[in-house]
Amino acid sequence: MDFVAGAIGGVCGVAVGYPLDTVKVRIQTEPKYTGIWHCVRDTYHRERVWGFYRGLSLPVCTASLVSSVSFGTYSHCLAHICLFRYGSPDAKPAKADITLSGYASGLVRVFLTSPTEVAKVRLQTQTQAQKQQRRISASGPSAVPPVCPAPPACPEPKYRGPLHCLATVAREEGLRGLYKGSSALLLRDGHSFATYFLSYAILCERLSPAGHSQPDVLGVLVAGGCAGVLGWAVATPMDVIKSRLQADGQGQRRYRGLLHCMVTSVWEEGPRVLFKGLVLNCCRAFPVNMVVFVAYEAVLRLTQGLLT
Repeated sequence: MDFVAGAIGGVCGVAVGYPLDTVKVRIQTEPKYTGIWHCVRDTYHRERVWGFYRGLSLPVCTASLVSSVSFGTYSHCLAHICLFRYGSPDAKPAKADITLSGYASGLVRVFLTSPTEVAKVRLQTQTQAQKQQRRISASGPSAVPPVCPAPPACPEPKYRGPLHCLATVAREEGLRGLYKGSSALLLRDGHSFATYFLSYAILCERLSPAGHSQPDVLGVLVAGGCAGVLGWAVATPMDVIKSRLQADGQGQRRYRGLLHCMVTSVWEEGPRVLFKGLVLNCCRAFPVNMVVFVAYEAVLRLTQGLLT
């Protein structure tokens, strides 16, 4: 049932956190933004509310599968480790067991998430050039309202949607294009999910009432939110590099690989660039992972109650 519970939790998390994820990606990939509110105002001014939901359909469709695989891999890996080390899958795991299982969970999900991350980042960073080009200088000889004179002056967005984006990337850049930035994604998710599950387990243990093995709903909310914040604190540097590598397919390519992207970004913008979006990631992670873990634990407890 861990796969089902993880799937439901993942969909709930995406629904809560996607607008802030869009802002985070744009801050990380577009140097013109000076901060969170600058990006929010600019996005709303140019694209209205829809701008915050660019590329949402694909993550929603895949969130259940990815989250299911993540939580299912974690629980099954942990059970097998406990069976191997202690002779029972239900034995209390050590912190090293939880860390290793969390790391495995992060590595497995990369193979599913890399193409969807590419599509998401490309759509989130795609600007609507046709809107900007409708602005004509007021010094023109006529007072005719500004209109778009010809299709070439108002180009359509390169990607019309998630599936079109994936097909275009595959056609223009090949299979490697769909897995662009996967090296940074591996480094991001491996370490962050190890931190994520370990911190959640430790906090649940600390927040459980005396005589109980599990915390109440409030404890799950706090543990899930804090685990999400700690996970993203570890993940943010590689998340910045991952986003830049994946957005690099639009226009002239700047980066030759992970190390070149990291060195170039730090050289041009300073070490602080690796922590772009950190505050936003943490602000988004707390409510998102509160919802994820509450939904996950609720489904597990419901199914356990039905089966007993």
